[in-house]
This record gives sequence, C-alpha cells and structure tokens, in this order.
Amino acid sequence: MIDLRRAAEAWRRCDVVLRDLPLGLLVAVASLLPALHGKGTQVGDLPARPFDAVAMLVIVLECLPLAVRRRWPAVCLVLVSIGFVIDQLRGYHLFASNMMTIALISAGAHLERGRRVTVVLLSLAYVPLTFALARLGATERVEGYVVFYLALVLAWGIGAWLRSTRAAEAERRRHVAEATRAAERTRIARELHDVVTHHVTAMVVQAEAARYLTAAPERLEATLNAVTDTGRRAIADLRQMLDLLKADHDTDVGVASAGELRTLVEQTRQAGQPVEFAEQGSRAESAGSAEFVTYRVVQEALTNALKHAHGTPTVVEVRYGEKEISVSVSTGGPGSGAVPPGGGGRGLAGLRERVEALGGEFAAGRQAGGGFLVRARIPAGGPS
Repeated sequence: MIDLRRAAEAWRRCDVVLRDLPLGLLVAVASLLPALHGKGTQVGDLPARPFDAVAMLVIVLECLPLAVRRRWPAVCLVLVSIGFVIDQLRGYHLFASNMMTIALISAGAHLERGRRVTVVLLSLAYVPLTFALARLGATERVEGYVVFYLALVLAWGIGAWLRSTRAAEAERRRHVAEATRAAERTRIARELHDVVTHHVTAMVVQAEAARYLTAAPERLEATLNAVTDTGRRAIADLRQMLDLLKADHDTDVGVASAGELRTLVEQTRQAGQPVEFAEQGSRAESAGSAEFVTYRVVQEALTNALKHAHGTPTVVEVRYGEKEISVSVSTGGPGSGAVPPGGGGRGLAGLRERVEALGGEFAAGRQAGGGFLVRARIPAGGPS
C-alpha cells in the first residue's frame, strides 16, 4: 500500500512550479467539456461564440501560467489577463476565464516588487476593455462594469491580506526564535555561574587555608586533596554542561539533584565552613525540576556563605512535602549580609527567576539578629 504520509512529504519537497501545475491542467481539461462551455466569467454580455481554435489558445493562456503563479506572479498575471481579454472580446466565456481571480489573488499574495505599479496598470487597462466591449455591442451598463472592477479589487485585496498575514506570522516566529535563544543563553549563563562560582570559591578558600598549614603536613595534604577533588568536580560538571550544547542532546541539565545535597554539604565542610544539615519528609517520585532547583538554591546559598561569612555556622534545612519543597539556609554573623561583590546579587536574582518559573516563592535578606537568610518554596510534581 502507498504510504500517504511519505507521499505527502515527497510532494511538498517538489518544486513549487510542479506543485502549482495540476490546478491549471485540471481547469484546462474542464474547460474542454461541453457541459462547461459558456460557464465562465462574462463582462459586457456579448453573444456567445462557438468553440474554435482561438479558444484553445485562450485556454492555454488562462490556465497554464497558473503553474508559475507563486514563482513569477507578475508573468502569470500578465498572461492570464491577456487570455481573459481575448476571451471577453471574442465572447467565448470559457470556464478557464474564472482563473483571472486566482491569478489576482496569487499576485496580491506573492508579488514582491512593483505592486502599486501593477495595480495602476491593471486599472488603466480595464478602461479600454470596457470601451472595446461597448463598441462590439455589449449591453452591460456602467454599474455592471463598476461591480466587476470592485470584484477584481476584492480578489487582489484577499491576496494582499494573505501576504500580510504570512508576514505577521513570520515576524512572530522570528520573535519567538529570538526569545528562545535569549532564554537559552540566560539558562547557560546561570548554569555556568552556579558551577564555576561554587567550585572556584571552594578552591580559593581551601587554597587560602593551605597557606597556614605548612607546619601540619597531614592537614595540608588533606586540604590540597580537597582542592584537587573540587577542581575535578568542576571539570566534570563543565564537561557535562558542554555536552548539553550538542545538537543531539535534548535533555535538561542533570548535573545535580536534591539527592546530592549531602555531598554538597560535605564539600562545603571540607572548605572550612561549619554546616548543619537537616532533611525532613520524603522525596516525591515525580518531584521533577523542583529537586534540581532545590539543589541550586542550597548551592548558591552555601557559596555566598563561603565568600562572605567563612567560618560562620550555617544551617541548611530542607522539608519535602507532598506538593512542595521548602528550603531554608541561614548564616549567622554580620559578614553574611552582603551580596557577592562585583556580581550585583546576580546569583540570587537567577535563583528567584528559577523558583518563580516553577510557580514558587523566593526570599533572601538579612536577619533581624544578624546574618543572612535564604528561603524558597518550590512546587513539586512538575515535569523534569
């Protein structure tokens, strides 16, 4: 059996002239049928003339140019118009004369240059046609000619409307594509910020501490090992992010989840930050993107604690509910209230956007008794 879907795809891949040709051929064949003689457009009401050899030429002029109505709309319109004028002056009233409307619609929709000139020339050409028909004995009144002219204008207007609609849709798609690219750039920037800032901050803090451990070789070796491990984790995370940029990679960022929070906390402790970690409740199987955002909230909060309140006790609390995940990260001490220098709070702003994109709530600021508090409520159950 013929696969209709493949056949349709193959047809759409054909040249536009080939795809437009069947209409003209179908109308040409129909115009040869005796039952359709005299069933065409009539301007001037001249007496009908019998079918002859010239009528065959008129059918060719009015039908075959439709094959190029989208590629060369001006050529199509000129040839069909010539055939239409001959048709009316000789009184054939062929069924093919109805294609004048199709030619006008196509020209209005696809003609790129000289649109105004085309309209003016067609309008001027219509006037001598009416006089020629009158000299041949046409009984049409002036009102009839005016109505037919307005019908031609309407056909052109339909084509122009189709053209403007197509242009508006193309503009809308362009804006959507630009917005998508901007959103993707923002997403990649956030991931780079989260990965690089956290790991580099931990490495800097550990390296600074190593300077004061030269008298304790065992502790110095442990600190340097921690720096090495942190650097390796950063490289692994960056490689995974670069994999996301490949064309054949269509999954979301999966470098971390809430299930790795304990590892994150342990890394922060190795960097010299005293962290108390508490989890309540059980994780939902369909937590989706909520767990990933939860991880990023804790990661950014711990990074800021390392940078601006190093050595100050930090408390991380994560509560898993049926419909949401609640996160609280508090750091005591006066130094923790500052935002990242040079970053303008970019990390916190990115977290707010992440959380709000899932319909959650985010807040960050100084506590009344000193220190800094980050809170987030993240709806669970969304798609990952």
